[in-house]
Amino acid sequence: MTHLEETLERDAKRIRRKMQEMAGLCGMALEGCLRALTDKNRQLAYSVIMRDQRIDELEKEIDRLCLEFILRQQPVAGMLRFIYATIKVNSELERVGDYAESMARQILQLAELEEVVVPIDRFREIAGLAMPMFHGAVEAFLAQNVELARTTMESEDTVDRLRHDLNELFLAQHQERKIPLEALSPLMAIVNRFERVADQAKAICEEAIYVSTGEYLKHAGSEVFRVLFVDEHNACRSQIAEAIGSSLGQPKFVFTSAGLDRQPIDPETVRLLKERGLDTTPLTPKTVEQVPHLDHYQIVVALAKEAHRVFPTPPTKAVCLDWSLPDPSKHQGPPEAIRAAYEQTFLTLEGHVRDLVEAVLGDG
Repeated sequence: MTHLEETLERDAKRIRRKMQEMAGLCGMALEGCLRALTDKNRQLAYSVIMRDQRIDELEKEIDRLCLEFILRQQPVAGMLRFIYATIKVNSELERVGDYAESMARQILQLAELEEVVVPIDRFREIAGLAMPMFHGAVEAFLAQNVELARTTMESEDTVDRLRHDLNELFLAQHQERKIPLEALSPLMAIVNRFERVADQAKAICEEAIYVSTGEYLKHAGSEVFRVLFVDEHNACRSQIAEAIGSSLGQPKFVFTSAGLDRQPIDPETVRLLKERGLDTTPLTPKTVEQVPHLDHYQIVVALAKEAHRVFPTPPTKAVCLDWSLPDPSKHQGPPEAIRAAYEQTFLTLEGHVRDLVEAVLGDG
């Protein structure tokens, strides 16, 4: 090896070691969350939360090493791909650490609810898929193992289906009064975080394939603008907004709606949309926790003041908008007055949605 090749390899190994240390801490945090949940161990949950600080420090250190590598070595070809992908994977690892910290905080909430029986076997099931995916993805990236990366990615759909099934189970048990409201959100949040770990693992696998082959696999949803409308029950206003957005036929947009909780679709909402010629087939009420890939949404719109609580916590790249307006399903009065309230709601939302789409496309 030439002197240049030796220094390139030395610096690259240093970065890999730091990534391996960071990934190890993330893996320990995930395992700690599962044990803390199983044993209702608050001390272990606190340890996971405190360990996240070291993960954040490593993210900054790896970023610094990568920038120094680029400036000092001026890498090309394979080494340039490696350092570019490393910067992205470093961010993915930091997110996994954040998910573990978030789960630990939810576990602390559950630990205070002595009457809640946590279905540990179901959590072991989703963790038993997501955590090996994470370990396999990191190994595939560090070893540049394309076959392992492709094999690891195959489990992501299974994890996503399991997340959906578990959230449906928890909602049903809540409606049957088997799970109190204060336990419902933490349980669903933990499930969703394990599913997001699987998503991050898939993203790391994509970077492993890119480093090894130069094949660039776009992450799901990166080529579109994802807009989420949120109100109280996902029964009226947010459903109208989603239907309006979807009717525009804009290929660069994905529109979704959700509620802080969910209630059956308001019949007058269905009537209004059918009269307007809009498709009512997708009208399925869901909670915010049931929205897949929630942190991929670039725009979050609150249609009620109460919905502000779902706005991402700063710092965030998501744009948060307040379009709060009265719920026409609560309007009192003669039939013609109620109909007029729905029509006004539709026209107001249609104007907002069209203006938003035109503004985004104009900036693009």
